[in-house]
Amino acid sequence: MGKTIIISNRLPLQINISDNKIEVTPSVGGLATGLKSFHQEGDSIWIGWTGLSSEEIPEDLQDEVEKKAMEQNCVPVSLTTDEIERFYYGFSNRTIWPLFHYFMEYTEFQPEHWEGYKTVNKKYCEAVVERLDDGDTVWVHDYQLLLLPEMIRKKKPNVTIGFFNHIPFPSYEVFRTLPWREEILRGMLGSDLIGFHTYDYERHFLRSVNRILRHDINFNSVNIGNRIVKSDSFPMGIDYNKFRDAALEHRTKPRSENTDIQKKLDYHKYVTRNTKLILSIDRLDYTKGIANRIRAYGYFLEKYPEYQEKVRLIMLAVPSRTNVPQYQLLKKEVDELVGRINGKFATVNWTPIWYFYRSMPFENLIDLYCSSEVALITPTRDGMNLVAKEYISTRIDNTGVLILSEMAGAAHELNEALIINPNNFEQIVDTIKQALEMPEEEQIRRNKVLQRRLKRYSVEKWAEDFMTNLKNTRKTRKAFKTIQLTENIKKDLFDKYNSAQRRILFLDYDGTLVNFVDKPEDAKPDEELKELINKLGQQENTRVVMISGRDKETLGSWWKSIPIELIAEHGVWLRPVGEEWQLSENLNNSWMKTIRPVLETFVDRTPGTFIEEKNYSLAWHFRKANPELGEVRANELSNVLRDMISNHGLSVLQGNKVLEIKNSGVNKGKAANKRLTEKYAFIFAIGDDWTDEYLFSELPDYATTVKVGMNKTDAKYYLENVEQVRELLEEFASLTH
Repeated sequence: MGKTIIISNRLPLQINISDNKIEVTPSVGGLATGLKSFHQEGDSIWIGWTGLSSEEIPEDLQDEVEKKAMEQNCVPVSLTTDEIERFYYGFSNRTIWPLFHYFMEYTEFQPEHWEGYKTVNKKYCEAVVERLDDGDTVWVHDYQLLLLPEMIRKKKPNVTIGFFNHIPFPSYEVFRTLPWREEILRGMLGSDLIGFHTYDYERHFLRSVNRILRHDINFNSVNIGNRIVKSDSFPMGIDYNKFRDAALEHRTKPRSENTDIQKKLDYHKYVTRNTKLILSIDRLDYTKGIANRIRAYGYFLEKYPEYQEKVRLIMLAVPSRTNVPQYQLLKKEVDELVGRINGKFATVNWTPIWYFYRSMPFENLIDLYCSSEVALITPTRDGMNLVAKEYISTRIDNTGVLILSEMAGAAHELNEALIINPNNFEQIVDTIKQALEMPEEEQIRRNKVLQRRLKRYSVEKWAEDFMTNLKNTRKTRKAFKTIQLTENIKKDLFDKYNSAQRRILFLDYDGTLVNFVDKPEDAKPDEELKELINKLGQQENTRVVMISGRDKETLGSWWKSIPIELIAEHGVWLRPVGEEWQLSENLNNSWMKTIRPVLETFVDRTPGTFIEEKNYSLAWHFRKANPELGEVRANELSNVLRDMISNHGLSVLQGNKVLEIKNSGVNKGKAANKRLTEKYAFIFAIGDDWTDEYLFSELPDYATTVKVGMNKTDAKYYLENVEQVRELLEEFASLTH
């Protein structure tokens, strides 16, 4: 079994250089903790940035830094100051972060930042590929590395790749504003499994893939032609036992060993025995709703003056991205708001807000969690928010009330908390009052349920679930009964082709020899394709039959001078080499005048759709329609048509973004079998959609049948795309026999 490679923006290490000495300490936090067991106990390496620019590491210490990291099975990626500015502070935190959190007014679209983002993702790719072998498993993390899965896939197509997005994924209407939206989605789709914290984020992602890239979505799977990409939601947990054990230790610790902060908290509770503490802990980030929270607290003191001198807000704001202008403005705003409320309400013995602008050691966080009767967590948008889970896990006696924004991913799991809209001041204020007055019995009842859930779905369980699902994608690939046309299989195929005395090739056109386009008339064959098909048609003892759903006029004009047989409209028309078109079936088209008005109604109701009229069939195309609406209308139209045509010898054929109404007795399989009046040593058929399944199933068992794309099929083999089809046919054409 191969190794696991974990990739994140930062390594799970803190590297400090002082007096030309290197100090390496483990990081603490959700991701580092969650993947600790995978990283330390298994065959695993972790690739990421050290947090220091290459200019900050003295040249004579660079090897030493790498050595220290490698001792922890970590591989550092070196970034220059300019790369950090453009990749991290630029595109990651001035484009992706605000856009994905719905702060479009803060979002910048700078081409130089995008170029820096691509450059650094390539750097990570090089570091990964250098250490990557077939059969390995790769797990890429977060919004800084959205392009990386595809980059790795191109270099190493046989590895298993997972990606987890730790921040929200925005709705299609927001995501579509990103100039590089296609590249971002393709980057993510390089994965086998894409994980999100909530179903909502997953749904937004799938809708963007469907609307922007036009890939078909089947439940939580994306069909990208050559692969099936799975997506799912995995709500990240915390190290429950770590916080629980720390809280138990805190409770039993002698007072003489208490921290300075705990001593201050104890003194406060001793002096003002009826005063309750409300806790607020966040990074100082505009997504956390800190300014609104302070305003709401000030309004609470005005609306319920009886709580003045009876409650105190402890606000811990951890510095973040201090060189980004929006964060500097937020710091100024928060400072002013805290000063204003303290100035307005403070008394000689009471300060409404204790405000800390710094990070705190783990033991001080436990002090705050254990000492606060209420936790007030009101982000305006948050991927998960682990602070809410940490607070609940430390409540040893099951008391305490969590007030949580419905905009946090954690709100989907923590239903027993008091859930609020962070923009509704009245609701926040009244909920604070409800929390302060909640009976202990109710607090205990709510928290017992929450704690059981958090203990059961810990961060270790989160990581285990994701990795299990990622490994299962390998089984899915193996369970796919169609075999990829590999180089070894091709060699055998070429030998059979070359040795065959007589051979016949059935070639579909759209989606097989040319890629799909919005307008069918734009899919005209290029000169290179014409030359290729001409070579095949002129080979000795080789019969080439192009079998298509196209109308005979279009197909005939495109291939007028090429010595191949043409079958049009799925088998209605036949044009032997050098002859005129012949009607292969005794059909009538009188039904078309009844069906066409129905199709016109659906065209009117579904922008982007149109009708293609052939000699003996009608096709309703919905490739240019809104993908979701197109599928809905296609299902509706299909049901309507089946009711209309059930007794008229007609059928509805569903192709690639098209519904075609035609006579029931006509299909590609029947048409192909009519061409097999002689014995052929080599029969080959290739196509891409459901209309070609008739062809695959009707041909003799010894025929070589090939599906273009990775879909359920009766074909024996598959190729990934049109480019691979042309390469295969080029090989056929180059054989001399």
